[in-house]
Amino acid sequence: MAALNILILGAGGIGGYYASRLADAGHHLVLTARGDHLNVIQADGLTVDYEGQVARYHLPAYDHQSLIRAHRADDFDLVMIGLKSTATEQVMAELSGWLGESGVPVLSLQNGVDNEPVIADVLGAQRVLGGLAVRIGGHIIEPGKVFAEGVAQIVMGAWPRQEPDDTRAPLLQRLEQAFNEAGIPTTVSPDIRHELWRKLVINNGVNPLSALTRLDTRTLTHHPEFGKMVYGMMAETVAASRADGVNLSQQDLDEMFELISSFNAIKTSMLVDQEKGRPLELDSIAGAVLRRCATLGIEAPYTFAVNALLRHQR
Repeated sequence: MAALNILILGAGGIGGYYASRLADAGHHLVLTARGDHLNVIQADGLTVDYEGQVARYHLPAYDHQSLIRAHRADDFDLVMIGLKSTATEQVMAELSGWLGESGVPVLSLQNGVDNEPVIADVLGAQRVLGGLAVRIGGHIIEPGKVFAEGVAQIVMGAWPRQEPDDTRAPLLQRLEQAFNEAGIPTTVSPDIRHELWRKLVINNGVNPLSALTRLDTRTLTHHPEFGKMVYGMMAETVAASRADGVNLSQQDLDEMFELISSFNAIKTSMLVDQEKGRPLELDSIAGAVLRRCATLGIEAPYTFAVNALLRHQR
């Protein structure tokens, strides 16, 4: 298979790890970052620590304005977004003109269920691929260095779902093959919005509560009291999915709770952000659930309480 030209917007723990695997497989990567993290990548390369296996990658890296000057969007076969969901609207505003001059598809690998609609509003739905990173924990541990752990799977698909004659199908097949050959376990889902909601069940179950309690996922899910709260917040997310026509079930709830309970003891991304004093993805996780529950006229007491406590802390 011919090498892919891939732009990764956001070379943090998730984006940086996937960049390393794809670069090892011979694909051509360009990264974006900012601040000291960008400066170190440009000067010394990106160091990736994957469960104790450390390697350094010298890859082109830019801020957004430098990227626009150095490249055309059509230089790339794919744009992957690994940024926090809090940055989606801003990055689409900054790059809308640049991206709008091309037809390059955009794959979101972000938390929440509201990123793809934002991207689609700017570029059109036919250029949008939804995606999620599954069973991976990753973050920047110091400028220029990221740490990642877990199986690090990807599920992707045409957003909001794949139709029988979907023109994105050949690209998805190519990406699935390329990513798997690069050591990234990848599957294509015909209904990616359903998969995004299933991940939101986990994210809303553990991310806000971990930021509030400062506990890792395994401690939370196995705690006699907090474990019940995790399950309750996950159940509220399942109920909220009906507002988007995604009718998650009791089986989905139990499968997601079992998955996160059996996963490594990891710090959630929201806990890392809390420790570092960075903005939390509350609106895209707990907020997404609360807004939809309000639309449905149902209560979400666990999510409401944890969300309110976290906002009061900030």
